[in-house]
Amino acid sequence: MKYLSIIASVAALWASSALADVNPLIIKGNAFFDSKTGERFYMKGVDYQPPDAKGDTVDPLANYKVCSRDIPYIKKLGINTIRVYQVDNAADHSKCMELLQKNGIYLLLDVATSDVAISRDYPEYSYNEVLLQHNFATIDEFKKYTNVIGFVAGNEVVNSVDTTRSATIVKAVIRDMKAYIASQSSRHIPVGYCAADVAENRYELAHYLNCGDEEERAEFFGLNDYSWCGSSSYSISGYNQKVANFNNYSIPVFFSEFGCNLVNPRKFTEVEAIFSSKMTPVFSGGLVYEYVQEANNYGLVKISDDLTEVIPLEDYYTLQNELSKSVPPRGDGGYHANNAISECPDEVEGTWEASNTLPELPQKAVAYLKSGPGAPLGTNGPSNQWTPQKAGAGVRPSALPAAPKTSMEDSITGSTRSSSPTKDSSSTSTVSAASTASTITKTLVIPAAVIGTSILCSIFFF
Repeated sequence: MKYLSIIASVAALWASSALADVNPLIIKGNAFFDSKTGERFYMKGVDYQPPDAKGDTVDPLANYKVCSRDIPYIKKLGINTIRVYQVDNAADHSKCMELLQKNGIYLLLDVATSDVAISRDYPEYSYNEVLLQHNFATIDEFKKYTNVIGFVAGNEVVNSVDTTRSATIVKAVIRDMKAYIASQSSRHIPVGYCAADVAENRYELAHYLNCGDEEERAEFFGLNDYSWCGSSSYSISGYNQKVANFNNYSIPVFFSEFGCNLVNPRKFTEVEAIFSSKMTPVFSGGLVYEYVQEANNYGLVKISDDLTEVIPLEDYYTLQNELSKSVPPRGDGGYHANNAISECPDEVEGTWEASNTLPELPQKAVAYLKSGPGAPLGTNGPSNQWTPQKAGAGVRPSALPAAPKTSMEDSITGSTRSSSPTKDSSSTSTVSAASTASTITKTLVIPAAVIGTSILCSIFFF
């Protein structure tokens, strides 16, 4: 079987003494660069959050048996970046992070967890010292590793026309995380956001996070995008419009999730486009969703019931082949060094309700910037999901609109994974000439603490 040959390659990988460490990355203009060699860096990535035996979300970088099982297969796949959606900031990550580094693999890390995240429905109430203590403690745990590309302050927090006011808190959290890194880290580590591809506000959100004062602006923008399905193309998928619409964007843009599975097995022909000269002036690569096969049928590998064996699936070999033959152009890829920052979108009731005036850092969190957040509380700490009914939630600022009357379970963001995207029937992306299918549904395994039922969010493209 094919995976036996992979096992042999894995053994050879472990035997090698020439595993290269990685240099810290820096941002210049709208691209990532190696801080020592000056080479342009593109993410050839995979989203990585293998569940435990019960199917629950756990920290894969705190379990050496898990990460050492998977990293050789990730390396063999041709991956240079993984994205992890949730970690336990009180755990020891040194062994897994060092193993990633020795294999030349970078980490893009989300700071949210099932219980500590920006709330979509009560964003201003979730913006409190509990959230910031957690975020800062997570930064403290990972800032020492030079293969951390950046921290994701929020994932798909804005996922509909009704949740745009939560972008105000996203931007405030980005500001606070940047301030904490500037105060407490020996190297600069970028902070950014990963967005749902929502037609009604994706462009406003991208510009909103890239406008205003420097200390408030995001430093990268990830797009969770499933518009290229099956035998699509650069124009049919709408990738050409994405490039056009982000052409003047001044910070790095990349696909933080991609890999439509409406057609199986997946073809991954978009990989060639992503790393072609058509896209590299604007996009810095992307990450395939996802490594481990789950009920949503997006996995590249299966894990045996005893969690010890990795069995690559057909999608694994297809992606491996596409990555191996997709070489970015030489040099800087035509990146844009001097694009101007964005203009802040105007507030429009019912369409774009994010404020250009951010709330001040909560008073109880001010001391963290100078003295640190104290001991990390991990996954056993308090939740930041305050509501108007919760004692101690404080008084809502008069400038902010009243929160909608929704259940607590519906108010927390899908912080550990993305929501379940669907593709609009008005999309021009096609699966094949004969296909008339118009929706993609990605059903994710999300802890009950995050949401009680699957949430469908629209995926569109420019």
